[in-house]
Amino acid sequence: MATLTIISKPDCHLCDVAREIVDVVVADYDEDAVSVEEVSILDDPSLYDTWWEKIPVVLIDDRLHAHWRLDAARLRTALDAATQDAATQDAATRTPSRKDPA
Repeated sequence: MATLTIISKPDCHLCDVAREIVDVVVADYDEDAVSVEEVSILDDPSLYDTWWEKIPVVLIDDRLHAHWRLDAARLRTALDAATQDAATQDAATRTPSRKDPA
């Protein structure tokens, strides 16, 4: 599962737009493919110090994807890669490795 985090604040027009884009794009994925969480810079002083002038900020698996403006096509491409990476890692942890007999 990929994790998408929106860092925002109340009464932020660009945050509202970013949230709408996230909702539309994430709706195209299976329910268990992308986890979306939103945090406010007003609730966390360290987030405020880091991001106050760049919100909204979108992170995918704790890595910066975008700030200020969010592009739906670019987000979809990044989520495709993140969900594929997550599925590959999940499959690797479930499949025991086999050694070739000598």
